[in-house]
Amino acid sequence: MNNAARIAVVVALATAIVSVVVLRRRNNAEPPPKATVQQPQAGLPRLLDLGSDKCIPCQMMEPILEELRAEHEGTLLVDFIDVKRDPDAAKAHGVRVIPTQVFFDAAGKELFRHEGFYSKDDILKKWQELGVDLKAKPKPQAKPTPAPCATSGGL
Repeated sequence: MNNAARIAVVVALATAIVSVVVLRRRNNAEPPPKATVQQPQAGLPRLLDLGSDKCIPCQMMEPILEELRAEHEGTLLVDFIDVKRDPDAAKAHGVRVIPTQVFFDAAGKELFRHEGFYSKDDILKKWQELGVDLKAKPKPQAKPTPAPCATSGGL
């Protein structure tokens, strides 16, 4: 075998080995994490953020989403899907750029979408422009314990 043939065989073997390693890594890759998706509740608007935990603007959105989720519990669903781990979600929602925020009304109809970082104030203003009232529901107050009945002379 001449030198050119030997080099061709070595290159072919190296390519095959690299291909096998790449395929094994893909097959052994960690399964996609559960998306932060709340159970649908009738009558609630929804903010869906599609991004990735590797994207800097997406990482900047994370605390904003947490605040919105906490402050508007019971009046707004706030969901996040990592499209790098769930590419089908990106296709299903027509995502071109991450992060993308999609605003849905209470019936699930898309009202608006935004691409890129979106501040909390801008999100709240957009909900207001869309006519959605997100005033946080007041937390139920504890009912006062009734005082015992005062009777004169027994029962």
